[in-house]
Amino acid sequence: MESFGWPDRPANITLIPLPAKCPELNPQENVWQFMRENWLSNRIFKSFDDVVDHCCDAWNKLVDQPWKIMSIGLREWAYRS
Repeated sequence: MESFGWPDRPANITLIPLPAKCPELNPQENVWQFMRENWLSNRIFKSFDDVVDHCCDAWNKLVDQPWKIMSIGLREWAYRS
């Protein structure tokens, strides 16, 4: 099996790449979706720097809400025993 750029990985670890745009497997997809829906959508940006400023502002708003980050990333199926 391929090492996916990690040539010195232990032999007993198999890396499985996640498919692109797979929010059920990659909670980060949901974080970006939340930021777009709440702070970044329906805007006209004046410049690249304006985009970066708005993204940084949205990120800082989210970082101030750790409970929100936890709820966005929670996967009930991952905790079933």
